[in-house]
Amino acid sequence: MRVSMVVSNDLASDQRVLKMCHTLHQWGHQVHLCGRLRKHSPALPKYPFQTQRISLLFESGPLFYIALQCRLFVHLLFSHQDAIHANDLDTLLPAWLVSKIKGIQLVYDTHEYFTGVPELSKRPIIRKIWRTVESFIFPRLEKVITVNQSIAALYEHDYQVLPKVIRNIPSGQMHVQAVERKQLQLPDDYFIMVLQGNGINVDRGAEEAVAMMQHLENALLLIIGSGDIIQQLKQYVKEYRLENKVRFLPRMPYSEMLEYTTLCDIGLSLDKDSNINYRYSLPNKLFDYFRAGIPVLVSDLPEVRKIIEESGAGLISHSHKPELLAEIISGLRSDIERLKLLRSKAQQASARYNWDSEVQCIRAWYQ
Repeated sequence: MRVSMVVSNDLASDQRVLKMCHTLHQWGHQVHLCGRLRKHSPALPKYPFQTQRISLLFESGPLFYIALQCRLFVHLLFSHQDAIHANDLDTLLPAWLVSKIKGIQLVYDTHEYFTGVPELSKRPIIRKIWRTVESFIFPRLEKVITVNQSIAALYEHDYQVLPKVIRNIPSGQMHVQAVERKQLQLPDDYFIMVLQGNGINVDRGAEEAVAMMQHLENALLLIIGSGDIIQQLKQYVKEYRLENKVRFLPRMPYSEMLEYTTLCDIGLSLDKDSNINYRYSLPNKLFDYFRAGIPVLVSDLPEVRKIIEESGAGLISHSHKPELLAEIISGLRSDIERLKLLRSKAQQASARYNWDSEVQCIRAWYQ
C-alpha cells in the first residue's frame, strides 16, 4: 500500500510521525512523508521511506495556513497513494478533500486537543475557523488516532467518534550510545536536571524551573530544544546570574538528545493546568526520560499522574513555586537510596511502555 503522510512541520524532530513512518514501512507499506521547508530547517538523515519538504512564502500567521492548505491539496491530488495519513487539524482539510475526490482511505492522527491550545485562546476568530473545519469533518471520519484516553474522551463527547489511543512512547529499537559527562562538557559532581522539548512555551513550567536554580547549589539545569519562551529564559538567567547553573542547548537529533538525557539525574515535566490541552497532555518527554533511564519530577496533571502512579518512576509536585520545587529536588538528592529506586523504576518503565505494542491497535487498518 502507498501511504501519503502529511504534517505541517519541517520533519526534523517530530518523533511521533517519524516512528509511525518507520512502523508502516516495517509493515511493508510504501510511505511518502511530506512537510514544509523552513529557513533554518536542518538537513534530514537518510530514512528508509521517502521524504519531501515543500517551500511556502510565509513562515507563520493566517497566510501561512492558507498557503499550507493549498500546497498540501495540490501535492496530495497529484500524488499516487492508496491512503492518506494526516497529522493534526492543520493538515486535515486538504487530506479529507483529496480522500473524497479519489475515494481512498484517510487516517487522522490528532496529537492534541487542537482547538484547546493556548495559542488560540486569545484569538477567538481563528479558533472558530479551526473549530468549524473540525466540526464539519471529524464526525465523518472512520479512522482516528490520538495520544491519550482523556483527549480521546473529549473528542468522543464533541463528535461521538472515539479515537484509538497511541501514546507518544519511544521506539525500543533506538540505541542510546553510552557516553561520559566529560565528553559532553558536563560537570561530574553536579546534580543535573533536564527539561527538553520543541514546545518550551509559556505555562510549560520552564520559568519556574529556571527560578528554582537560585535555591540549589552544585546543580545544573539543561534546557534542550526550542520554544517561544527561550529568549525570555535566557534573559532571566543573565539577570539573576545563573549562567553556571542553567545551560541552553538547541534542538538536535533525537539520538544526540538522548545522550545528554542519559547523563542527567532527573527529568522535568512541569506543564501547568492553564488550559484544557495542557491539563490532559501526556508529553513525549516523559517517556523519553524513561527511555534514558532517569526518573521524573512532574506537575499534577491527570494523564501524567496516571503514568507515575503506574510506574512508580517519579515524583509529583503539587506546586509550581520555585522554592518548593527546589525543596523536592534537595530532598531527593540527599536520599541516595530513593534516587536509586526511582532510577530502577524508570528503567522498568522504559521496557513497560513500548511503541511496537502500542501501535498494534491500528495494524488491521493498513492490512
